[in-house]
Amino acid sequence: MSDEQWIIREGDGPDTIERKLGHREMARIDRAARRHELGRPEITELEIGKRTHRVAEVEPMDVDGVRTMTVGTVVWAVVTVALLPFLGTLESQGRTWWLWTSLAGFGLGLIGIEYCRRRRNALRMQPGRRRRT
Repeated sequence: MSDEQWIIREGDGPDTIERKLGHREMARIDRAARRHELGRPEITELEIGKRTHRVAEVEPMDVDGVRTMTVGTVVWAVVTVALLPFLGTLESQGRTWWLWTSLAGFGLGLIGIEYCRRRRNALRMQPGRRRRT
C-alpha cells in the first residue's frame, strides 16, 4: 500500500463529510475490495417473479455420507440403550413408542450405512470420476 491517505466522502450536497483514513482502516477497505480474489465465489443475482435471489457458483462438497450415517446410527443406538431402564415407566405412561422409534432409527441407520458404503465403493470404481478417499 502507498503512504498516501485515502479520503472518504459521506453524504451528498453541502453536508458532505470528508475524513482521512488511518492505515488500519485503509487495509480493511482494501481487503474488502479484494475478497473475491481470496477464494470467495462470485455472486450472481437472479430475478424470479418479484424476488431477487443471490446465487453463488460453488462446487459441491465431496462427501460420501458414510460418516454422517454412522454418527446418526450411533446416536439412535445410545438413545435406545438409554431408554431401556425406563421401559416400565414408558409402558405405564403409554410412551413405548419412544423406544420403538429409537429402534427404528437404529435399524434404518444400519441400512443407510450399508447403502452409503456401497455407493462410495461404486463411485471409487468409476474411472472417469475424481473422488477423494
